[in-house]
Amino acid sequence: MSRWNSFRRLPNRWLKWMRYRKYQLYGAWLRSLSLPSIARLATVSWCVRSVFDSRLRWNGIVRYEMGCHEVSLKRSDALSAMTGGVLEKLLDRRLYLGRKARPDETWPDLRKVALMLAHRIEQLRSLYPKRPIILSPFHYVSQYACAYVVEEVRKALRLDSLSVVTGVPSDRYGVDATVMPHLVPLHTGEEVGRNSLGLNVVRALRRDGIVVLFADVPPYTMRKYPMETVDVSILGRPSRIHRGVFSIGSHMDALVLPFYLKFAHGRFDAHVFDAISLASSDAPQQVADCISSALIGNYPHWLMAGYAPMYAFACAK
Repeated sequence: MSRWNSFRRLPNRWLKWMRYRKYQLYGAWLRSLSLPSIARLATVSWCVRSVFDSRLRWNGIVRYEMGCHEVSLKRSDALSAMTGGVLEKLLDRRLYLGRKARPDETWPDLRKVALMLAHRIEQLRSLYPKRPIILSPFHYVSQYACAYVVEEVRKALRLDSLSVVTGVPSDRYGVDATVMPHLVPLHTGEEVGRNSLGLNVVRALRRDGIVVLFADVPPYTMRKYPMETVDVSILGRPSRIHRGVFSIGSHMDALVLPFYLKFAHGRFDAHVFDAISLASSDAPQQVADCISSALIGNYPHWLMAGYAPMYAFACAK
């Protein structure tokens, strides 16, 4: 009987080995692609898969139509908007697999963005030595690309670790700690530690003088965990954004430095806004103006493009 069981387990072992080998080959192939090739692959992949996958096809169409309605998206940006979700996943996988295989892998464009941000942070520290800084990437192009930039900012500022407030589930493509060991995630969507999130952010600000927080999150993304919001105007309409960054920031007299990534012709770039004093009474509207500017300037690569509520829906606490 034991021999028979061993014989029956052989097909399962072969299947596992074949899946693992397929994963290895896919990773090696993806790592060999240049950024322009990944951009072209995203376009071809969406065009081919959308013929058979109605969900993918309509997600792309809705992304584009929402852009036309909200920010008067041009016809020339249609394909970029429709393929933005596929491009995000390809870039996420490429960055993760590349850093996992080669921990010292460098991306010159992203490193340039990080050095620019670090220089701005050093300038703010010299002007306001006692005020903590909240670095605020907006949700554009790729989550892992943003994480790579944050890691490079940490190196440039010579910090042992850097805390990042994020609502993205951990370990989407593997163990994140293996490729980003110096970034400390403070998850908003997990039960463990969520009630002490604000306290952890305050501790990180006092310890390091800087934390990373995505201030452009629409309220509907937190529908399972209602949060307080604040009234603002986005794209000329009454809207709402989370008030957590303003509650903590105003209490500590902090500055927020927003930016968003751009990706065109196989190259990364970034737009960095002016720092905003969170103690100011119009700080929420200033952040909302940055969100509006980012939506108009780079809607096709907004990671949450295509969601109808945008910033008009608000949870009640």
